Amino acid sequence: MSAAEATTIAQTRRRPSTRFLRSELRLLFGRRRNQLALLVLAGPPLLISIAVRSSVSQPGRDAPDFFSSITQNGLFVALAAMTIEMTLFLPLATAAAAGDAIAGEANTGTLRYLLTVPVGRIRLLMVKFAGVVVFVLAAVFVVSVVGMAMGLILFGGGDLTTLSGSQLGMGTGIVRVIGATVYLGLSLTALGAIGLFLSTLTEQPVAAMLATIVISTASFILDAIPQVGFLHPYLLTHHWAAYGDLLRDPVSWAGIEHGLYCAAAYVVVFLLAAWARLSTKDITS
Repeated sequence: MSAAEATTIAQTRRRPSTRFLRSELRLLFGRRRNQLALLVLAGPPLLISIAVRSSVSQPGRDAPDFFSSITQNGLFVALAAMTIEMTLFLPLATAAAAGDAIAGEANTGTLRYLLTVPVGRIRLLMVKFAGVVVFVLAAVFVVSVVGMAMGLILFGGGDLTTLSGSQLGMGTGIVRVIGATVYLGLSLTALGAIGLFLSTLTEQPVAAMLATIVISTASFILDAIPQVGFLHPYLLTHHWAAYGDLLRDPVSWAGIEHGLYCAAAYVVVFLLAAWARLSTKDITS
């Protein structure tokens, strides 16, 4: 073998490959339960738009702002659906993807074979987390896109009246809703990091999923108790609803920035914890 050929082979081996990530994404989106989860997530925006349309002559006086604004502009269906689904359905989809990431491989006996490909443990962890992030963003966009589509079909578009009372053009309104979707998706990745860490602690995916949901639910409960208000800014779910600030004019960035900082802190802490656990764990299955 010539020196030039050896150099070419070495460069090829060092070249980053997305093959493992593409394989992980095919696995995630190819599972029937994940496909069913995405289908279930599309249900609430359909139900909301149809329910509001059928009772348009008798709007609820105590309805949240997003719901009372649906008849004015169909884009609010997406925001209303995200508000409903962020408390249970979206965390459940996140927990399903994250909890199964490592524990699922261990449960089926494929984790040991993955690490002998060879795939380093750090790379395995990063690819699994990247897959969770993509799936979570896809889940939130399913809710948002279905909501926008149904809203525009049933209620139309036009200028969007912000929560501040001013009006935005249709294009700007869509951009704001997409921004809200991305923000909620990024916030949910913090829960994904927690689920991934829990997935390294067990070989039972269901246990990791349930524990992740318990943490999410406990955060919502604590956030509703005024007596522990000192904890609220640090809770996982406290800033999730801050995407509503994107529907103000001008945009109120403080809550959004705090939410992103909080999510980033959770991601860093729990990814480091997952790495510490996985790097010292005996892989026997």
